[in-house]
Amino acid sequence: MKAVAVALSFLLVLSACGGSSGGSSGGGGGGTPTPTPTPPPPPAGLVYSAPAAESLSVADVQKVLAQAAAQAQADGKPAVVAVTDRVGNVLAVLRMTGAAATVAIPRASDGSAQDAQGLTFPAEAAAIAKAITGAYLSSGGNAFSTRTASMIVQQHFPPAPSTSGLESGPLFGVQFSQLPCSDLAARLAPGPAAMIGPKRSPLGLSADPGGFPLYKNGVVVGGIGVASDGVYGFDANVLDIDSDGDERIGLAGTVGFEAPVAVRANGISLDGTLLRYTDADYADLAAVSSATYAVTVPALGNLVSVTGYYSTASVQAGAVYGSEASGLRRATSAEFTNGDAFVLSDGSGSNRYPLRAGSDAAEVGTAISVLEAQRILEQAFAVMSRARAQIRRPLDSLAQVTISLVDTRGVPLGIVRSPDAPVFGIDVSLQKARSAAFLSNASAATQLLADPSADVRSFVPATRSFFADPAALTGRVAFSDRAIGNLARPYFPDGELGRPNGPLSRPIAKWSPFSTGLQSALVLTNLAQHLNFLTGASLIDTPARCSFIPEVAAGQNRLQNGLQIFPGAVPIYRGSVLVGAIGVSGDGIDQDDMIAFLGLANASAALGTLGNAPLSVRADATTFDLGSGRTTRLRYVICPFAPFVGSDGQNVCQGL
Repeated sequence: MKAVAVALSFLLVLSACGGSSGGSSGGGGGGTPTPTPTPPPPPAGLVYSAPAAESLSVADVQKVLAQAAAQAQADGKPAVVAVTDRVGNVLAVLRMTGAAATVAIPRASDGSAQDAQGLTFPAEAAAIAKAITGAYLSSGGNAFSTRTASMIVQQHFPPAPSTSGLESGPLFGVQFSQLPCSDLAARLAPGPAAMIGPKRSPLGLSADPGGFPLYKNGVVVGGIGVASDGVYGFDANVLDIDSDGDERIGLAGTVGFEAPVAVRANGISLDGTLLRYTDADYADLAAVSSATYAVTVPALGNLVSVTGYYSTASVQAGAVYGSEASGLRRATSAEFTNGDAFVLSDGSGSNRYPLRAGSDAAEVGTAISVLEAQRILEQAFAVMSRARAQIRRPLDSLAQVTISLVDTRGVPLGIVRSPDAPVFGIDVSLQKARSAAFLSNASAATQLLADPSADVRSFVPATRSFFADPAALTGRVAFSDRAIGNLARPYFPDGELGRPNGPLSRPIAKWSPFSTGLQSALVLTNLAQHLNFLTGASLIDTPARCSFIPEVAAGQNRLQNGLQIFPGAVPIYRGSVLVGAIGVSGDGIDQDDMIAFLGLANASAALGTLGNAPLSVRADATTFDLGSGRTTRLRYVICPFAPFVGSDGQNVCQGL
């Protein structure tokens, strides 16, 4: 069984439950304990250590493929196996003889097929998406698999028949990130840009077991993804132990490249619940360590090209994360004032998202200036650099995230990140910022009503009916991404069985991780275009522009990489005028909220020119009558109670 989703309670508590290397009942995939190397201390004046310069060699990739193929042969399950580096470059795709050609996405619980439900994709696309997910969700402080992803994106957390009534997963909606239409995600390219990341994923992030990160000396260097069973789904019940062929084959590929035991998901607790890493166990695998590439290709299968992702007939070496070639590198002093900062680069030395002024002065009067953009990002980075991480090990590690700043048109005014933040947060932080800016904008309804899809347009009257306000989505409410998420859940309030869906969601009978509501409806055409490109039915790929809402400038709409619906972004106001938004992603959602909200509040105190939304228009000022004398309100942000390392400060967002 397979699936993904869930939300945290008001105060998220992480407990040190320790990662066992033993039985699969703990989700540990035991067998070979892999110690976590002690990282070197950060250079003088810095608080973070950058990951060591590790990468996958050609021989490493060949070994991973050979081990996975050996397990597939032992299990009688010929598979498609993909290997990527940490920034999403596809290094090899192996199709074993007899492997299924396609994977099918399950339909909704009522048998309907909306958005991506019911679609059939090439198996290679599924394998690549799983490998990218394992690489992108992981870091030196946490190792997450696609089974972990499945657990944190579903309508209840933890997902199981007995947990109905609990809130949704903390990363609800993250599967619709790293999209093939994203303007941030890089595409396969020649020359200096060949290896820059983060690369896009053909199916976004995956919740289908069979994807794992790959490590060398405690450093995440890539991911492996496997497709063998013809199904691309999720695990709807984490309380049992599955026997999943994709997962066994993928785990076998990681032998010798295992995630350190101490950082595996099964040693990380959210709200008292241990996450899952794998239902397979190293001890139950075939003896794959002696497998060689020479006896795998062509005896068991061959490398195959994948349009738009992998065009060579040979195994490639991975990029060294942190190098110019990888597209993610340490910032220069001219690019950002904090020496810990990393930025996105174009492979030739230029920052892809340098500090810049807002492009929207014609609409907002006084756009965000370069100085204001710099101060906002600096202050958010400073909050992160003191904050206690929610998902990283060891406990009391500092949070590591990506921070994105946009104007009201969704134009990036700067993107900055810590050295070892998970890669998935780059695209997601920009999605979050754009989402908060878009739905807080006076033109949100007009733009949605101009979308060519009747399905997309239908969410406007649904929202107006829900708010009992014919002028809803016209800038009268400041929507944080947490508030947007409240409206995008299949139950409102979140998790309460028997309640109707929020106005931006599908009803529960038609909902699934592949059909979330407005989020998925906006990009359905893009996904269909990309599927035709992948299969050769069309020579034209989807544009690097998600959704078909109207452009606000040539080649630019407000949701260029899609809508995101879990917490970590707030809009920015100059007085009562919306001027942009800040988005954060990479650690726990409450941490993301705090870094965005408190960073902006601190910038406001320093600048005196702009800041958080006025209290009167924030989404949490909006209440809803639930009947029987009950009311509820939207949430705006939730900050951890005592969030800073080395400090006993509490309620740090109170009164701001």
